[in-house]
This record gives sequence, C-alpha cells and structure tokens, in this order.
Amino acid sequence: MRRLIYAINITLDGCVDHTKQLADDETHEYFTQLLREVDLLAFGRKTYQLMVPFWPEVAKSQNMSKASNDFARVFDSIERVVFSRSLDGPEDKKTIIVRTDLRDEILKLKKEPGKNILVGGVDVPSQLIELGLVDEYRFVIQPIVAGEGRRLMEGVSLSEKLQLKLVESKILKSGCVALRYLKQ
Repeated sequence: MRRLIYAINITLDGCVDHTKQLADDETHEYFTQLLREVDLLAFGRKTYQLMVPFWPEVAKSQNMSKASNDFARVFDSIERVVFSRSLDGPEDKKTIIVRTDLRDEILKLKKEPGKNILVGGVDVPSQLIELGLVDEYRFVIQPIVAGEGRRLMEGVSLSEKLQLKLVESKILKSGCVALRYLKQ
C-alpha cells in the first residue's frame, strides 16, 4: 500500500506561511529528492494555485537557480490531484480535480499501485491528520521566529494524541533542520 507523506516548511514558532520563510537552494534540493520518492501530489485549492502554474512555467523557462530549476522539472513531471469544490477545472493536463469525499478518495489512492503520495499545504493535510490517514511527516524547520502567520495544526482536533517516531534528521547548511517522522 502507498504511504501518504505530509511535508512542509515551518518556522521555530510553528508558522507555515511561505511568505515568512527562506527558500534557498539546499531546501529546494531536499524537496526535489522527496519529490523523486512519489508519483502523486495531493493539494487543496490554495496550495495548488500557489504551485501551478508557477513551477510548471519555471520547468519550461529554466530561469531560476539550478536547484529551483531541478525542483520545477521534477514537480512538473508528477501527476496531481486537487481537492476542491470551487475550482472549475485544472490549469494543466497533469492535474485532476476531485470533488468527492476526501477520506474515501485518499483511501482509494493509497490502495492503487505506485510510489508514495505527497500532500502539501495546510487545510487538506490537517483534515487528513484528523482522519489518521497521514503515514509519514517531513518537517523542514527554518531558523526563523516569524512572530505571526498561520500555524501548523491550527484548528485541528485530534481524538487522541498522535505519537510519531523520528527516523531521520539532517542539518542543512542554512541552519534548517529536516526531520522525518513515521506514525506509530
């Protein structure tokens, strides 16, 4: 069965707002490697519209740093599913819009053959965490205290404490710490 991986950048004070964080080459390299481990990306509308068409355009133009261009190429090569009731249609041919039940669709996708599934953003992953469907967590902790902005797990109500097991950690030159946890 495919694993559902949740990955996000987060500041020391729990802020997940991308405008409050660094996006250096080493961070892009880390996430490029993670993208190579999956063959399906899952997003809500907000994260999808943040990522597409931006990264597919970078994949075509190759007008950023080598690390960002590599990230863009790998990102653009992966199929995407977007959970949205308000989007009319996808921006590209690699994306499908799903309007059915999140839980049922993710369970169906996890049973399909293939590599793992990567979910990004905040709203959809929060719902998946509440449903107990996230198998692995990847946090890149930024050496920043944002002081404001959206926080991880804001509004999430767990029926019981979620116990995770640290299976990998890596200190990046920027001072970021990449942590990989498995659900126990």
